[in-house]
Amino acid sequence: MPVRAKFKVIRIERSLWRKGVEVQTIVLLPVTSGSEENTQFYEATPSGEIKLGTVNAEAAGQFDLEGEYYIDFTKADKG
Repeated sequence: MPVRAKFKVIRIERSLWRKGVEVQTIVLLPVTSGSEENTQFYEATPSGEIKLGTVNAEAAGQFDLEGEYYIDFTKADKG
């Protein structure tokens, strides 16, 4: 059974990696307020942090600072 959480982008970091490749790191924390739905998610997931690092500018562009996103966790088969 999947587990759903709701996280908010609090920071987007840009840095140079090997050979001058730009890495963007998107940092997300659980939502805490702003709506009844956010309050419900906060009560179920009061703490945590997700950091996504990518060298794909198009993928990083899908995230907006202060944007809120659903995160679905579904167990994967090994392999």
